[in-house]
Amino acid sequence: MRGLGRLVKRRRIKKVLFDNKVDMVFLQETKKSDINTEVVRSIWAGEMMDFMSVDSDGAAGGLLCVWNPEMFQIKDCRYTKNFILLAGTLYQSFGCVLVNVYGPNDVVKRRKVWDILLNIKSGFPNPWCLGGDFNDIRIISERQGYSRRDRGMREFNAMIDQLELVDLPMFGRKFTWSNSQGGERWSRLDSL
Repeated sequence: MRGLGRLVKRRRIKKVLFDNKVDMVFLQETKKSDINTEVVRSIWAGEMMDFMSVDSDGAAGGLLCVWNPEMFQIKDCRYTKNFILLAGTLYQSFGCVLVNVYGPNDVVKRRKVWDILLNIKSGFPNPWCLGGDFNDIRIISERQGYSRRDRGMREFNAMIDQLELVDLPMFGRKFTWSNSQGGERWSRLDSL
């Protein structure tokens, strides 16, 4: 997101959500603390909504999940500054766990987040779906213009395997992030 502070950005988000008839959205890097109903209304296109947020730490981080309660009924929730886990039912029939993740930039801190998710998995036996900004890649071809970082990749892949997740293919562009300095560095950080 890189921030929800400006009204013009919130209006653009609202238009994208409306145009695509979105019933649930996970946002990372809101860079906003104290997200309230008014802020969420400024981005949400639907009439009905529930939301869960984690405040940013100054101008860093921040998570927001917004959904139509007719589509998803929440039963339980867990959160840290790096994830929001929503356990509930989709369309009143499919029990699932939805997780919005913002992985730390530091490989050691990221591993701690992966460990927390692995430790709470047994308490949430329904199928899991993770989305977000993991700040890591699965394979070296998901990064261009960087030196290798095998340790983070191995730990990320181990977490994906242990949570029994499937990495869905991307459609359209190959990368989700660029350093914006001449397009020299590209990565696929935001999916799963």
